[in-house]
Amino acid sequence: MSSMSALRELAAFFLPVGFVGAGIAVLCAIIAGVALARGAVGLSGGATAVWIVGMMLSIAAGFSGQWIPTAAAGGALVAALVIGALVRVVLNRRPSRPERPEPVGAGPAPTRPRRAEGLGGASLGTVLVQR
Repeated sequence: MSSMSALRELAAFFLPVGFVGAGIAVLCAIIAGVALARGAVGLSGGATAVWIVGMMLSIAAGFSGQWIPTAAAGGALVAALVIGALVRVVLNRRPSRPERPEPVGAGPAPTRPRRAEGLGGASLGTVLVQR
């Protein structure tokens, strides 16, 4: 087997691997952008770490002369991180919701005096006790 035929055989294998890697990278870039917009830095970092694996797989398509999956994977992360950061800035500038005001009569419930018997029983009489 010559080196050119081996290269053609490997190119037929590496091209689908590159497309799958690019798909993984784009999916992880979207997750990283949404997580960054929501302020979930840990999730954004994890998605970016998995994006690196997808990017490395997309480079495999370069062995067959196709660099579009690699460019798409790289551009997806850059776009997702920029858009996610911009959305986060816009959400932080938005005024926060005002807290609900307490109703005017929302103090502690008024207590009623209750009747209690004195220590000596009924002979000492009834005593009013405030709760």
